[in-house]
Amino acid sequence: MRNRVVVTGMGILAPNGTGLKAFWRSLVAGESGIGPITLFDANAQRTRIAGEVKDFDPLDYMPPTWKPKRMARHTQLAYAATQMALRNANYDPASDHALELLPVCIGVSTSALDVIEKGFHEMQDRGPRRVNSGVVSNCQPQAPAHLIAQKLGVKTQATTISSACPSGIDAIAMAVGRIRRGEVEIALAGGADAPVTPLTMASFASAGLSSFANAEPKRASRPYDQASDSGVISEGAGVVVLESLEHALARDARIYLEITGYATQMDDDPEDPFAGLEQTMRLAIANACRLPRQIDYICSYGPGHPVLDVAEVKMIRRVFAEEAERVPISSIKGVTGNPLAAAGPFQLITCALAFQHDVVPPTANHETPLPGCDLDFVPGKARKALLRCALINVRGLGGGNSSMLVERFAAE
Repeated sequence: MRNRVVVTGMGILAPNGTGLKAFWRSLVAGESGIGPITLFDANAQRTRIAGEVKDFDPLDYMPPTWKPKRMARHTQLAYAATQMALRNANYDPASDHALELLPVCIGVSTSALDVIEKGFHEMQDRGPRRVNSGVVSNCQPQAPAHLIAQKLGVKTQATTISSACPSGIDAIAMAVGRIRRGEVEIALAGGADAPVTPLTMASFASAGLSSFANAEPKRASRPYDQASDSGVISEGAGVVVLESLEHALARDARIYLEITGYATQMDDDPEDPFAGLEQTMRLAIANACRLPRQIDYICSYGPGHPVLDVAEVKMIRRVFAEEAERVPISSIKGVTGNPLAAAGPFQLITCALAFQHDVVPPTANHETPLPGCDLDFVPGKARKALLRCALINVRGLGGGNSSMLVERFAAE
């Protein structure tokens, strides 16, 4: 026996829209949020495009006395997404539920490189005695989770997960596990990253992991498409409110979906790269007591890098066999870019909205399939469909893989 875990609140800041309505509208329309970099002067960079969160002011979410502009950008984004999620869940931790333990689990991948880079330049320009004292706290990987936990005003715990791109979905899975085991009744979890900094963008470009399609930014992120040269780096934050089913029903909360299966595994066979993703899909489906034929939609990793896209399709074919031809698959990175640790939370929120609207979002900019990428990627436009069960895939640098199964809520 284990507690059922549901999502009752969601907050998102993404390059293609802030808030659920704007995010979903752009997904369905296939409107990309990728554009020229504005967060710094990128003229000398090989990659001069990225997915930036538009019109974001941290003072809209926190008072100036907190000195938010000294914080790392991903900390600002994570806190803002948390406030959105709590409002969306109609849950005020500090009022009627002050006695509950409310854990916070946030995934990060690149940490506070904007703070680190700025601090380094301050030291170079002004000397080591003139470096801002706030660098030491604001550059820490745990800063987003700790800020959220400190400001909740209730009993809480703060945990930070860093497992490359799967960090956000892994953080959600950790919180789900605590609720399932009965340790807590409610939790906040998600992921945030803000890698659009000079050093990070230069590093991704040198590694061949960011697109050089600077002339057409909105068409640069092209999952599973022959015209893609690589993915597009982006930023953002997604946070969800997780509750045990009993807790959610007791307070008459709106339920977006139920999380029923999860698995994470590293690639472990040099002769069979990416096989870890095959195993996480199999295990997540099995953990949910489902079969591949019961999956109605795959919200894929699909970063737009040709090698990674082809590999994911190969693993999907292994797991789904003949069912692979039937199930619709889409990558939202055509409009969001790759927000690293925020990718999994973005995909979870996408599935929740797809269940709500009975719509499969399209894979934006997918026109001519890569050789080996011949499945149903929902090209061109969104598709009406009755969705009951969806699979989420996330993969990261270093060979980490995570898959999660989510389902439309149904009372048993």
